[in-house]
Amino acid sequence: MMQDHVFYDCATAPSPRRARMVFAEKALEVPTVQVDLRHGEQLGEAFRAINPRCTVPALKLPDGTVLGDNASIARYIEEIRPEPPLMGRTPVEKAIIAEWNAIVEFEGLMGIAEVVRNALPGMKGRGLTGPKSYEQIPELAERGRARVTQFFVTLENRLAESAYVGGDAFSLADITAFVAVEFASWVKMVPDENQAALAEWRQAVSERPSAKA
Repeated sequence: MMQDHVFYDCATAPSPRRARMVFAEKALEVPTVQVDLRHGEQLGEAFRAINPRCTVPALKLPDGTVLGDNASIARYIEEIRPEPPLMGRTPVEKAIIAEWNAIVEFEGLMGIAEVVRNALPGMKGRGLTGPKSYEQIPELAERGRARVTQFFVTLENRLAESAYVGGDAFSLADITAFVAVEFASWVKMVPDENQAALAEWRQAVSERPSAKA
């Protein structure tokens, strides 16, 4: 239990799901406060005082420090609960997992976000996350779709040669990739039916208890 921590979440959003999966893999229960993104609660003064970036997830530590990004939250949890490791054990493992986590974030999550933020009517005026409003750019949505298609190819190629995205063991890179693939369904983008390695990996990850987080 982490009763002296507070996790700011939104059950329907993909980004905090990454942190929830980390907690689940580490068998940690964290007191949670839901932030209503649909009605703009993240932009209100109360939440701005917690995380000025106006995004979830955020994790408030016992000393009042607020971690407002998946990278910092995962790093912190890995430090206080090393087992099971999600960021590797050896220097090489740690480096490869970090590399693939970055690849998935840039090629996958950012590509999907381009589509979601610039194409969905509900995101009008919210082309980017954060405290400022940005208008949608339809051309970015089209580029995002191309990026997501290529992302699926990248994952397929990687998983054809590796059991998991980051190597031989399940890691943070798999959590990020799994959430990305699930997130793509928001804009009706799914892997090609011929991407067998990706499909097998996705099924295996979906059967982990953390996938229900």
